Amino acid sequence: MENRIFLASPHMGGKELEYIQEAFDTNWVAPLGENVNGFEKELAEYVEIGHAATLSSGTAAIHMALKN
Repeated sequence: MENRIFLASPHMGGKELEYIQEAFDTNWVAPLGENVNGFEKELAEYVEIGHAATLSSGTAAIHMALKN
C-alpha cells in the first residue's frame, strides 16, 4: 500500500471552509442547498438554456446521459 496514487486528494481552505461551515450551520448538508441551486441557475443562464442540473459525480452524469 506504500505506492498509492491518489487521483484527487481533497483540499479545503479559504472560502471552501467557509462554505462547508455555512452548509452545516444552515443544515443544507444533503441533498442540496442554496449554493447548488444558485450555481444551476447561473449555469443555465450562462449557456442560455432553460434549466441545468448538477450531479454528484462524472459517473452519475454518464448514467443520466445514457438514460435520456
